[in-house]
Amino acid sequence: MTAQVDRHGSVAALGPSADKADAAALIRANTENFPVGSFLIPRECRPHVHAFYVFARHGDDIADAADLAADEKVRRLAAAQAALGVDEAALPEWARPYHRSLIATGNSPRHGRDLLSAFIQDATKSRYRDWDDLMDYCLRSAASVGRVMMAIHGEKEADFAGSDALCNALQVLNHLQDCKEDYLALDRVYLPEPWLQAEGGGVADLARPAATVAVRRTIDRCLDGVDELLRRAEGTPRTIRRRGLRLETALIIELAKALSARLRRHDPLAGPVKVPKPLWFWLGIKAVVTSW
Repeated sequence: MTAQVDRHGSVAALGPSADKADAAALIRANTENFPVGSFLIPRECRPHVHAFYVFARHGDDIADAADLAADEKVRRLAAAQAALGVDEAALPEWARPYHRSLIATGNSPRHGRDLLSAFIQDATKSRYRDWDDLMDYCLRSAASVGRVMMAIHGEKEADFAGSDALCNALQVLNHLQDCKEDYLALDRVYLPEPWLQAEGGGVADLARPAATVAVRRTIDRCLDGVDELLRRAEGTPRTIRRRGLRLETALIIELAKALSARLRRHDPLAGPVKVPKPLWFWLGIKAVVTSW
């Protein structure tokens, strides 16, 4: 049985896992680089954004869980994927608020299912062969998130390809920031392994205290791809009807450009590479000026 709620239902109507405080705590823990569910999101959209964010974070946690075998991760995620938008009773508690959000808004479960397919891939695949292989993953793990945000905001005429490019760029930037941690904690390497090998290195170089020449050149090659994606995304904010989402998208593009530049200058193996919070203010002004 599915819950019938108003199109812009309250957080409580979406269920306990979408509790505002719980969602806010998750968001605060994951906004070091880019704003998520910020005050720029219209009030009526926030419950649906929160419900999706809880869904995404819990799915990601299953994919990364050290105490779960790969086949158990796949079983849990595939079950949620099959039931999303179809059978609330078959869903785990963490997926039900987003399911109810889909029912309330009439949006398709396709992009949520795509996201779960990326988490399933994370449970079974730990190496990537080239940029196209990585982009196939990013389209499901990141571009799907942008598509969900567009749907929640009722955007139908926006530059979806530009949104996809931006989200894919953000995903690769995250991979580059976390390349050492992902390798040491999960034995997962998103940097294309043949690129490292072509430079005379290998994935084991990611455990070093500082980047080798092979790692540095591979990171820079990935950043070339990121910068191309960001150029494709530059005009996207102007195609977004809702002002809050338009401004947030413009700010995220500016932050992504700044992070890409910092990753060229700094070594993510030697320490965290982030955009300083004071710089967010100036980038925010630029975003407002260009996209208001």
